[in-house]
Amino acid sequence: MDINDETKRIVQELGSAINAAVEKSSEVAEAIDRLRNEGFELELTLKMEIGLRPVSDDDSAESETSTLDLTADDLRTLRQMKIRIDDN
Repeated sequence: MDINDETKRIVQELGSAINAAVEKSSEVAEAIDRLRNEGFELELTLKMEIGLRPVSDDDSAESETSTLDLTADDLRTLRQMKIRIDDN
């Protein structure tokens, strides 16, 4: 699926907003501090894939679908950031 420049810009803004939320999270900072207190230095890499599909009034229309594989840690982090992931 081809997306226009405006859509690309919005997706980049979303990624930046999520990154900023993680950086500002007191819970993330506290967990990092606890790891440092245990003698570890943390390297945190979050993989995020944003899948887009056009909205269609016709449920029978073919659409591209994507999956997002999240670990238990990913889900916990998202919940802490008040981001809900539906399983459907």
